[in-house]
Amino acid sequence: MSKRILIVGQHFWPESFRINDIADFLANEKGCEVDVLCGLPNYPSGQFPDGYGYFKKRKQTYKNVSITRVFEIPRGNNSNLRIFLNYLSFPLASIFHIPRLLTKKYDKIFIYQLSPVMMSIAGIILGKLTRTETTMYVLDLWPENLYSVLNIKSPLLRKVASSVSHWHYRQVNQLIALSETMKIKLLEVTKLTSDDIAVIPQACERIYETPIHDNRIHRRFKNKFTVIFTGNISPAQSFDTIVKAASTLKKEGVTDIHWVIVGDGMSRKEVEKSIEDHDLKDCFSFEGQRPIEDMPKYMERADILIGCLTHSKLLEATIPAKVISYIASGKPIVLAMDGEARDLINDKIHCGYAGAAEDVEAFVNNIKRIYRLSSVERNNLGDRATRYYSKNLNRDILLEKLHDFILTSNNV
Repeated sequence: MSKRILIVGQHFWPESFRINDIADFLANEKGCEVDVLCGLPNYPSGQFPDGYGYFKKRKQTYKNVSITRVFEIPRGNNSNLRIFLNYLSFPLASIFHIPRLLTKKYDKIFIYQLSPVMMSIAGIILGKLTRTETTMYVLDLWPENLYSVLNIKSPLLRKVASSVSHWHYRQVNQLIALSETMKIKLLEVTKLTSDDIAVIPQACERIYETPIHDNRIHRRFKNKFTVIFTGNISPAQSFDTIVKAASTLKKEGVTDIHWVIVGDGMSRKEVEKSIEDHDLKDCFSFEGQRPIEDMPKYMERADILIGCLTHSKLLEATIPAKVISYIASGKPIVLAMDGEARDLINDKIHCGYAGAAEDVEAFVNNIKRIYRLSSVERNNLGDRATRYYSKNLNRDILLEKLHDFILTSNNV
């Protein structure tokens, strides 16, 4: 008999998050009956896509997944106020859907926890009321992730943020962490045992596993050494490191490197202004938010795939989703990150070079190391990534682990 699973999380299709593929996997490859409680799509642009609104498409079906959309204030211009309202509106509005959900019988509740951690509240309450086991996948560790975006210095506010965040983690039956470091942190703030917390990195969609050659993209960046960044443009991504590295390389006379930014986010205008101030407009191309189907086309063209994070002890437990996609694509990787992500590239895979977060000099030197390699040597780095991915990070392997952990029966 098929299991019925409720997924709770603020973001879902048509927004581009990995939960889309997880829901598809559970519904169509594992035969589960899957319902999703999510918000109105508006990330990262801050605006509802065409056809969506407060009274439009509140109920939909996507790949045999039943979707209920909760009232949500869109992020708008991505100001601190609008993000704050966005963060509060979904969890508060989701509570009003609990009476309807009480009429249904779910075998498991799966919470996909991005920011804010409060997005999990409806799943937690429903689990308590119905004695249904809840599993939370912690993608953004709070309050650590909050501090990476907002510079909160007040001890009182930090204490409140910690209390609220840790309360949510203590209310579920099981947790899934991205890394061993994150698991240790979660064990410290909950009463869960080690067996109650699984370590499962984010699985990237199968589409990243197969290179796609796109003639248009190749023509656009012909005769350029192409360095590509994909994903969210936010304060946590330390674009200052990228801009300073580009400026340094240009001053050193390395003029054939072109930086391609595929994505969007709250810091885009600020980053574009910084690029203009550094007289680097000719060195950068901003592609904006692209559908997932386009991502392998850009990655296939890349000579290097890059990623940066701000320097923070609090982010060392994070392995960004883009890093797994980069590894799957089989291209050389250069990172400016601390902790688990740096160790993964340098010590486990050896598919590129990772320096410390915000270390511009190391970032520049690591890019130059790959820039000076022959195409055969660069391909060898990419091959290492592909082999490691196939054995350890393959999408089917990770999602099978996720499925088995969610469906494990424990006493509630």
